[in-house]
This record gives sequence, C-alpha cells and structure tokens, in this order.
Amino acid sequence: MEKLSIVKIGGNIIEDDDALNAFLKLFSNLKGNKILVHGGGKRATHIATKLGIESKMINGRRITDADTLEVITMVYGGLVNKNIVAKLQALNTNAIGLTGADINSIKSDKRPVKEVDFGFVGDVKEVANNSINKLIQADFTPVFCAITHDGSGQLLNTNADTIASQVAIGMSHLYETSIYYCFELNGVLEDIDDKNSVIKHINSNIYKNLLDKGIITDGMLPKLENCFDALRGGVNNINMGNTSMLTQENDNFTKITL
Repeated sequence: MEKLSIVKIGGNIIEDDDALNAFLKLFSNLKGNKILVHGGGKRATHIATKLGIESKMINGRRITDADTLEVITMVYGGLVNKNIVAKLQALNTNAIGLTGADINSIKSDKRPVKEVDFGFVGDVKEVANNSINKLIQADFTPVFCAITHDGSGQLLNTNADTIASQVAIGMSHLYETSIYYCFELNGVLEDIDDKNSVIKHINSNIYKNLLDKGIITDGMLPKLENCFDALRGGVNNINMGNTSMLTQENDNFTKITL
C-alpha cells in the first residue's frame, strides 16, 4: 500500500512569513503523496476587527454567525489558502486549494445547539476519499482550508485538526496514512514553561495519566482526542511537534499511539 502524509499547520505558522516559507519548503521536500490542511483563525480575527465584526469565543472555540462566516470564507478559502498555493507553486509543488465543498470532498453536519449555539460550525460526517484520490493520482497536492459544507449549499466553519484527522481516516482505506500536526512547540510538553520537556510518546494509558496530573489541558485536549479518533479509524502514524519533524534529522517530537 502506498503512503500518504497529511500535514496540518496552525495560525502561528501562517502569521509568520518566515516560519510559513520555511515550513512550505520542508513540506515541498516531503517525498511521496501528501495533503496539507491549514487553519487561519488569527488572520480571520484580525480581518474581522478591521471590518468592525466582533469575534466571539467560548472555551477557545469560535462562534460563527453569518457575518463571521463571510469573513472566514474570505480569509480561509481566499487569502490564506491561495497565498499558500501560490508559494507552493513557486517551490514546484503543484498544489490545488480546496474547501470541503470542492469536488464534494468533505461533508459536515451543522453542530446541534446544546449548551452553546456555535452557529455555522460543522462536524465532519463524510470524506470523499475516491474524489480526493483522483487529484493525488493526477499529481496534484490538495491544500484544504478549514471550511466544509452540508451538501445543501451551506458552508460551515470546521476545526482544522478535525479535518486533518477525518481526511486521514477516509484516505486510510486507500493508503498507509500518517498525520503530522505542526505547531510552534517541539511537541506535547510535560512543563509548559520548559520548551525542551517534550513527552516523546503518548498512548491511551499515558494520556489518562497526564489528564489526571493536569498536564494536558486547554487546546491540547481536542488535538489529542482527534489523534486517538484517527488511530482508531485506521490511521497508521501520528506525530505532533514543530515543523522540523518533517525532516529525517529531528526526533524531538511527540508520537501518538493507541
């Protein structure tokens, strides 16, 4: 079975031109089939503020009303996505920028209202792995932004970590899939104040222990939940750390297993 790498980058890399350019060079040099997934929340918040639109967050998650969805569509699907695609073309990677609506690739359900109404936010329900595979087999590199659709004409803001894990699960029927969650830290840290305190291996039991100790909190919780969901769904390998883990020389990152 051929291998496929799904790489996800966050807002801090996107916001720093030097960091983004360095990452895209590493990504372009990755051998074999690959998919890039990106967010862009910090840029969306910045543009929304310029337009006089208040960004509302609850527990680190964005409330996506109609005005915010317009900004997200412009920023994620336009400004950020096309900038990344253009930079990849300059590095001889023939990229194609996508939302989940393109080629009907990622369908979601609008998140139901429980304690909080998150608005136009989607929870992934279906990945069209055969359609995505046609792009890969044609030597295109898909670049997904954090937007999906409901199949009835409605775009939905969707967590980029979740998109990466769900795309990887879908593609695992066709490839041996690996996910690389790239962010500014070296990996999952035992001590948030010590950038070198990387926990090199986390499995289900270690994860429970880290939760009990209060070491895993806040934004890292949903990231790791996505990791375990992906592994249970058929993904082969998941690594978390800074962009240098895409090279063979760096082994200072966190590997997630069941």
